[in-house]
Amino acid sequence: MTSQETATQIVKKLQAAGHTAYFAGGWVRDFLLQKPSDDIDIATSASVEQIQNLFPKTIPVGIAFGIVIVVEEGHQYEVATFRKDQNYLDGRRPIGFDPADPEEDAKRRDFTINGMFYDPLQDKIYDFIGGMKDLKKGIIRAIGNPQERFAEDRLRMMRAVRYSTRFNFPIESDTLQAILAQAHTLLPAVAMERVWQEFKKMSQFAHFDTALVTLHHLQLLPTIFPQLKDTPIEEIQKRTSCIEKFPPGSPSIAELLELFPNSSLQALLDLCDDLKLSRSDREFVEFYHKAQSLLNMPDKWKEKLEPVEWAHFYAHPHTPLILGIIAAHFSPTEREKFLTDHAHQRQLLEQAILRIQTQSPLVRAEHLIAEGIKPGKSLGVLLREAERLSINQNIDDRAALIALLKKSIYWQ
Repeated sequence: MTSQETATQIVKKLQAAGHTAYFAGGWVRDFLLQKPSDDIDIATSASVEQIQNLFPKTIPVGIAFGIVIVVEEGHQYEVATFRKDQNYLDGRRPIGFDPADPEEDAKRRDFTINGMFYDPLQDKIYDFIGGMKDLKKGIIRAIGNPQERFAEDRLRMMRAVRYSTRFNFPIESDTLQAILAQAHTLLPAVAMERVWQEFKKMSQFAHFDTALVTLHHLQLLPTIFPQLKDTPIEEIQKRTSCIEKFPPGSPSIAELLELFPNSSLQALLDLCDDLKLSRSDREFVEFYHKAQSLLNMPDKWKEKLEPVEWAHFYAHPHTPLILGIIAAHFSPTEREKFLTDHAHQRQLLEQAILRIQTQSPLVRAEHLIAEGIKPGKSLGVLLREAERLSINQNIDDRAALIALLKKSIYWQ
């Protein structure tokens, strides 16, 4: 069964047991927008215990807030009890919840376009907060009092921008003013890990550049990155103008780094620490900075680089993507020449690159040991020199390479 068919069976089972159950939130919005989605959440009058008793496989991800994951047919669905949130003390999470009916549950959600329910058995929409009206108008409006909605959960301010740019919907005036009034409260109420996740979600859709400019206009960006506080919005627009030209698959951090041109490696690593980025993202940032330094150096310096240095650069798994990212900053004519030149240079080094990528150098440790070289520091030096000579002089014969190596100052 498809994800939707399986979710419908979950709703059917809940209703058959005497509970109210609907699809909820973002899936309903996307359904009305005719945008296919498999991300289905279910809201129900059943308690966590009743849900767990009905379904053989569940994962207790948020029992304190009436939420469990139901696993059916290889799919996972968040199933939540209709609730009214109790007081929010930290600008992020409620201290608890009380059981509620669907209308009360809808009123505690974030934006009207996300607050609707859908009964898949009756093919019926339940809209208690004017979501369909705002969806037709194409606007992002907080449910109820926007000041209260954002005070409850500060992250909703960033989410408003994400939905606005994703769907190209303007943010309604009162909602916009509430964000401007409370932008300075985003941190530390919201953990930087959650802020980073919002950036990543924004970057998954088109117009991430617009999202960053909007975040700056609403004072959220300088709240997150104080070093941007005095940066004019025109400068933010200029810095982010190339993002839309980045190649598919570009990591979110590469797009975010457009905000910080000409930063030192240490400044970028500090940024990684602030955002609590993963090791893989951090490694990408380090290599990206190195690649920019290499590719932006004067031509007279590039000419002095040995082929072995270029071979290692082209062998790196991030290089094709980074070349595309850097090329996005050029005019169409310059971009084509830049990519063509590097494709040609890479082709000339194809065999050397393959050896680096497969870790199969022409001369290996066992070959030098057979020639009388003892394991140790000098062996490592000779191996590096062998690679340098083989690539720089385009040698593909092992015996000839070892003979040349014996003439070097490193052979003892």
